[in-house]
Amino acid sequence: MKNVILGAAIVAGLTTAAAAETELSFYTGWQTLPHSRISGELPNGGGDYDELVGWKGDSFAAPPYYGARAMWWQPSGLGFGVEYTHTKAYADDDTLDTLGFSQLEFTDGHNVLTANVHKRWEDRWGNITPYVGGGLGIAFPHVDADHESGSNTYGFQVTGPAVRLTAGASMPINDRFSVFGEYQFTYSTNEGDFEDGGSFDTDIKTNALNIGVSLNF
Repeated sequence: MKNVILGAAIVAGLTTAAAAETELSFYTGWQTLPHSRISGELPNGGGDYDELVGWKGDSFAAPPYYGARAMWWQPSGLGFGVEYTHTKAYADDDTLDTLGFSQLEFTDGHNVLTANVHKRWEDRWGNITPYVGGGLGIAFPHVDADHESGSNTYGFQVTGPAVRLTAGASMPINDRFSVFGEYQFTYSTNEGDFEDGGSFDTDIKTNALNIGVSLNF
């Protein structure tokens, strides 16, 4: 009986995989960030700090803002996949001056990786397909921070959990390719370290308007 159940489960899994549509999407766009607080300890024993940061996105400055995702769509309209976004966050000049940094940024980038679940409604508006989705994952920014005390931080850190929300619509241009536009929001909590004993704790929220192209097969 166990072998029968196992065999049925394998067949069901293979059938689902065969029925799934694979979609690879690539996008860029305009990404901004609202203000948030940053706190922690300044490097080299500089003391505790707690400041409001006016983050900047500078989407089109090198390295640019971009993202990619892979989705496996089921006949039900549900899709499961993974997504990576290279967002960016630059601290504003007032924060740099107040805290003694010449650079304080996550620009190569503030990377977010999530596992996603999406829902789409094919051909709801003619040949336009609306969709919504969300995901959970991690943030692993490239921290670039130079402090007047001599501390220079430059490298990737895994800083905390991340959430992603997406709403958009796609339109086919032929049997294999489609174009899409969407709004995307990400939220992450970030706790990391500066060289020479410092630390930071900040929440990063991004708002983005994306345009992109998808390959379907």
